[in-house]
Amino acid sequence: MTTFAEVLSAQLRRDPGRPLVTFYDHATDERVELSVTTYANWVAKAAGLLVEECDLERGATLRVDLPPHWLAPVFLGAAWTVGLQVTTSDSPDAVVCGPDGLDRWASLAGSVPVLACSLRPMGVRFADPLPPGVLDVGVEIWSQPDGFTAWDPPGGTDPATDSLTHDQVFGASPADELTAAVGSSLTDGGRLLSVADPASPPGTATFTEPLRRGGSLVLVRNPDPGRLDAVYDAERATARS
Repeated sequence: MTTFAEVLSAQLRRDPGRPLVTFYDHATDERVELSVTTYANWVAKAAGLLVEECDLERGATLRVDLPPHWLAPVFLGAAWTVGLQVTTSDSPDAVVCGPDGLDRWASLAGSVPVLACSLRPMGVRFADPLPPGVLDVGVEIWSQPDGFTAWDPPGGTDPATDSLTHDQVFGASPADELTAAVGSSLTDGGRLLSVADPASPPGTATFTEPLRRGGSLVLVRNPDPGRLDAVYDAERATARS
């Protein structure tokens, strides 16, 4: 059986300094690069936030309502580390959203944890006060440690998404829908350029497949079609999705 935590641990042992997620926003000219180690640290902090501040446990559901952004893979990894099921349900046990999702989710903050990401550079806090009960990830996450170990870790048969288990996402023979989503040109160790949202199926595969295969993701938000070829070349990408 294979889980997200096992795959990430293997990548940390193999080459912890290599890039794992490289993020561009063509609207702001922001560029962020997370090595395997840096990504793992962010996942640990986010996992601690989900457990310690939101009281979530293995088997709970998490809605990750984020646009294409480097924090989307972070919260996916945090959910799977804890043993949460990433869901598209409108009635999850907790929500992570961006600024555009505040109007939709703030009303639930009295009944379920609602975490909001400003999506500002370096994951900093919102500039303006948030609605009552909504937690600012840019404030809360920094107090969490860089390491996290789940007290009740998921197994390979635990659900990773609404339709797929950890085995089906991260095992040696992933579900056909995952490989189809990233195309046949991605090879082991390859670097995938994508404009899809990792937080929304089938875009999730644009992160999980490179991770599983020892590769990396180059994620572009607000893509300028005239600049994508230059990004592909500059980042030494090997496939597109």
